[in-house]
Amino acid sequence: MSSFKRSFTRNTKKAVSTMLVTAMCLSGGAAVFADQATTPTAQSVAAVSIFSDVKDGFWAEKHIYKLAAEGIILGDAGKFRPSDSVTQQEAITMAIRFMNLDSKLGNGEGSPTELTVSKYFKPYLELAVSQNLINKSEEIAATGAKESWGEKKASREWIAKILVRALGKETEAKASAGQATGFADHDKITASARGYVNVAVQLDITKGVEGNKFDPLGKVTRAQIATFLSRGGDHFNPGYSNVYEGIVTELTDSKVTLTANGKMKSFTLDNRSVYFTKDSELKATKAELKPYTKVLIVDKVGSAVYVEVVDAKAQLESTEGTLLRMLSGNRMLLLVNNDSVTYTYDDNTAFMDQNGNAIKAESLTPDSTLVVQRETYSGANKPIIVQVKSAIVNKSGKGTISSVNVTDKTLSIKDASGNTETFKFDDSAAGTIVRYQSQILTLGELKADMAVSYVVKNNVLDSIEVSQGVERTVTGTLISVEGNSLLSYKNASGYPEVKLLVEKPKVVINGINDATLADLIADLNGGDKVELTLDPQERVTQIVVQGRQSEVLSDAAVVNYDSKSKTLTVLDSAKKPHVFVVNDKSKLDYNSTAPTLSGIESLLTKDRKINITHIGDRVLSLQVIYKYEGTFLAANTTTKIITVQLADGKTVAVPYQGSQPSIELFGKSNATVNDIKLGDPVTVILSANQDTLQTLAIKSVVQFEVSSVNTANSRIRAVSNGLSSEFYVNQATLLDENGNVIKLSNLEAGQTINVTFNGQTAVAVQVVKLTLGKIQAVDGSNLTLKPYSGGTEIFSLSGGVKVLRGTSVSTGITSLTTSDHVEVRKASDGGLVVNVLTVLERKVSRYDANNKEILVIRASLSDNNFRFTVTPETYIHQGDTTLSVQSLKENDKIVLYFNGDKLVEVEKQ
Repeated sequence: MSSFKRSFTRNTKKAVSTMLVTAMCLSGGAAVFADQATTPTAQSVAAVSIFSDVKDGFWAEKHIYKLAAEGIILGDAGKFRPSDSVTQQEAITMAIRFMNLDSKLGNGEGSPTELTVSKYFKPYLELAVSQNLINKSEEIAATGAKESWGEKKASREWIAKILVRALGKETEAKASAGQATGFADHDKITASARGYVNVAVQLDITKGVEGNKFDPLGKVTRAQIATFLSRGGDHFNPGYSNVYEGIVTELTDSKVTLTANGKMKSFTLDNRSVYFTKDSELKATKAELKPYTKVLIVDKVGSAVYVEVVDAKAQLESTEGTLLRMLSGNRMLLLVNNDSVTYTYDDNTAFMDQNGNAIKAESLTPDSTLVVQRETYSGANKPIIVQVKSAIVNKSGKGTISSVNVTDKTLSIKDASGNTETFKFDDSAAGTIVRYQSQILTLGELKADMAVSYVVKNNVLDSIEVSQGVERTVTGTLISVEGNSLLSYKNASGYPEVKLLVEKPKVVINGINDATLADLIADLNGGDKVELTLDPQERVTQIVVQGRQSEVLSDAAVVNYDSKSKTLTVLDSAKKPHVFVVNDKSKLDYNSTAPTLSGIESLLTKDRKINITHIGDRVLSLQVIYKYEGTFLAANTTTKIITVQLADGKTVAVPYQGSQPSIELFGKSNATVNDIKLGDPVTVILSANQDTLQTLAIKSVVQFEVSSVNTANSRIRAVSNGLSSEFYVNQATLLDENGNVIKLSNLEAGQTINVTFNGQTAVAVQVVKLTLGKIQAVDGSNLTLKPYSGGTEIFSLSGGVKVLRGTSVSTGITSLTTSDHVEVRKASDGGLVVNVLTVLERKVSRYDANNKEILVIRASLSDNNFRFTVTPETYIHQGDTTLSVQSLKENDKIVLYFNGDKLVEVEKQ
């Protein structure tokens, strides 16, 4: 907006009197924000009272607040009734107010008699006709003989006309009348309205409905017209006297000052103030209001009742330079881009050190690098903030690493008071020294959140000592893996180190699904190049193979094996012979859970297919091929061939015997080839002589709720879709919701888990994250939730959504509202599952501390559902304030929310 203040003179007595009329705009009644009293001396303003039926998070809340503050919409006995349809007489009244034409209202005597309206609305109808907001002939033609024009519900295409005319865009509407609207129901839009619909959509005032339809005859609700008018304000400057837009030049807990065109205006911030931002429909907090940002404020007798951050970018420009010297008369001389520039500051200029702490101008030292931020809104370009970016520093300290930038060779450290400083480091051999206990670390091993002590000399980090371990990574060459407990490796400096392993560390090897320790190649000279993740106790939690020095010979055919000399002769795929030596350190793999050299020797018969990993003639690993892992391509039931694509892109065709191949699929006892889809991950288990398929195991992921955990037998009982299953997990990797390895004993009844099965065998179990909270907003792309833990969390709906409400199941979001309290989780297929919590409203009787139960007052003598168990996870609150269960008193009104039979939330009213 071009001017600081929108000139807007509204007849105050008329505005107050309208609140006494029952048949007023939007049915009349008490306004959301009270206007001034009719007597000039009265200064009191009623406290903000948003309509009782417009809850926090309601999709149109922002627009209703704004228009109510501007006096465009009024309520009815404290309610807005957002879902009620708007009548035509109400719509034109709101449009006249929106256009700021109240001062032109007459007595209504010139109102067209052919268009019936209530007495209150006649002046508005009269003015609407004279302002060409409506076309009299057009309206008469569209009104039935016995139909009241004013009481007629406003349609979507009719409202589009009113909005476009109110914005002065009728010329554009006529110009685009012949253009296609792009909606699927284009032909249902009246020809004379199509241009208006096009303009309204182009201005982003209105959009279509589901199915790319406009629904031209659909009724417009009160919430919708408030939104349309509010958005229309972006294309129209009506000059309201109580609306201001400018730059925040002063901000305290109770006051904000805007500056524009050299003028200043201050407003009180109090419990009446509500906050929004330009790019969000959701209510914001006062924290969004920051100095030097562009803000719109609606004023009510000095109080900022509506505050909207229009541009969150600070209206400042920054210049960096080197301080040459301080001059007299509040001036300083800087070298900027090889030019000497003088800056004049005043008492309002803030001087800060590198950490943002206030300093005095005289404390600045020559050769310091300064950043001067000057305002861009007054034309004077006065320095607002002068901050030291760097100066000669020699110091020592303690803190926590915030970030490491290897490219810029900088390290940021936060001290105990929360200040963050950034220092240069020297990564040369004689540069910055990094220690942890007795070890010398590389700078690359430093991670965020590590606690450190440090020494800075001449602006460069001289030494860093890690004083408290956090997760870090190291690289090296794998030497050995002893059982499942110890790992030795040669570090980046060439020295051997030994680390403890956590139970079931995660192993990542490209091309091997669900890799384990047994898949690693350990050798003093030719072992895997690995990256090890170490926890704060220096235990290995993850091993990632980054490279292998060894060579791999795949699909080799045995020619001969001599058990005495341990020599193995094979032919590769090109029929070229190779001779290898197998020893006790060679890793062996065949269809056995406990492979041994003597066990594999009996299988090394002529033409047996094997895979060999070797260095020269020394065998590092030897695998008798008994399975193929890949994705399903085809099943030819005529030739009885199963074709699978391997991870390296190669394909294998495996014949099967019998009329049907043997297929394993969890949850189906008699699976057939019809149960396999193209691209499904599968494992082909070969027969003993490797020439036919023994079993085709289909990989599947199933989501369960845990019923019980048998740690002694490594078994889980769980329920999926109402069916109970029991399965062993002794061969499975167990992960928590964040992907960290856990023990079976960490799983509990009631948890939701995703189980990956290879056929009937569980190979991975991961806990599913469950988020409980209240829906704040939902649209076609995202669901925004306010979790019990606070803040907001946004869930994408791109993978589909399933809504569970009691016993009903639906897809899509149409049934969800901002009053719903829900549990949200990801389904096994990646889609979103939203379980709407069941609700019970009661009054408190008492809390039974012995049994940890809330007792409520029964609804009737036959009501036996009055005792509810409270767990440490039950969220008890009033608004955003968390309460203890003991704070609930007799007769307190509460709302209880249940996830199944479990009480998860208690909300005090």
